[in-house]
Amino acid sequence: MDLRALVVCPDLDSASLLTLILTELGMATEHTPSVTRGMELIESERFDAIVLDYQADQSSEEFLARLRQSKKNRTSMLIAIVDSEFNARPVFGLGANFVLYRPLSSERTRISLRAARGLMRRERRRAPRTPVKSTANVAYPGAPELNAVLRDLSDGGTSIHAPQRLPNACKVYFEFALPGQHQLVRLSGEVAWQDASGRTGIRFLDVPQSSRRLMQTWLQQKNAQPATEAASQPAASKLSATQSFAGQSLPVRDPKHETKDSSLVSNAGNRRGEYRLACKLGAEVYRLGTTVPNRCTLSDISEGGCYVEMPSPLSGQPGVEILVRTAETKLRIRGQVLATHPGFGMGVRFMFRDSVEREEVLRLLAVLTGGPTLDEQPR
Repeated sequence: MDLRALVVCPDLDSASLLTLILTELGMATEHTPSVTRGMELIESERFDAIVLDYQADQSSEEFLARLRQSKKNRTSMLIAIVDSEFNARPVFGLGANFVLYRPLSSERTRISLRAARGLMRRERRRAPRTPVKSTANVAYPGAPELNAVLRDLSDGGTSIHAPQRLPNACKVYFEFALPGQHQLVRLSGEVAWQDASGRTGIRFLDVPQSSRRLMQTWLQQKNAQPATEAASQPAASKLSATQSFAGQSLPVRDPKHETKDSSLVSNAGNRRGEYRLACKLGAEVYRLGTTVPNRCTLSDISEGGCYVEMPSPLSGQPGVEILVRTAETKLRIRGQVLATHPGFGMGVRFMFRDSVEREEVLRLLAVLTGGPTLDEQPR
């Protein structure tokens, strides 16, 4: 586990739930019920995420002040737990990145923490990435070896383009030569993320000293210039409020039949079980290339797509643009119509043009998971 979280929460039931989910997400977690002890920990240890049971009292205010002055943790992601009737806007003003409402719901908490984890891995990458293009031999148990293309490299991981999806829960073995070197680098790793285009982020596990020296020598020669987006979540796969908020195709919901139709998924082999959020979110949908709005309602949403409720879905028009305005964000995202149900609506898969668009969807999902209602802006 290379990500660490601190849970400062006196309620043992809530702390147990948070610790369980964070551990499921591959994060080493430390819990303390004491705010005073929490302040000692943020001064002495580095954490990627800090979960604070915010009580709107002096101790909570002091903790937040200490956190933002801390050399080790002032940039850590802050997740605040507040009462359901509490106005969370001041907490965001104090630096919170996510808000969870008491009593904690297992599903909503899991979705929000998955979103937070994805952002941590993208925004707080421990080692800079250097672009590289080289062929790697990849092997894992139960499958023949395959060739993949290295896209970038650090001493802690790499991103590759593989002809097929790699397993999520097993060791993957690599053998490759870096440009200008004749000796082979041999190591093992694990999958950190994958997207539908074939890109995969790998976190290194067992790296022999000889291989580490080869990589460090090459990185030093290249001045270890950071890559623009590599083994963080990629542009086409930015964290799924539906899976780990890691980009997946959307199983579209037919409102007449609550079943998932695999024929509506663009690549069923890439599909993983998604968490999708039920909602009633007013929006506008446009045919691509037009400025005529069609009022609609999004009745569920994931990072991969949404279901658009409207009496006359845009049949014969695969490309659409959806506009959502809330008090927190304005989201404009392109999509592809996968299925239409006259009189009900249509299933749309999001088509991200860059990583920023995917992150906007992620933040919208975080708002949706934050509380029972979404504060829509008038149009």
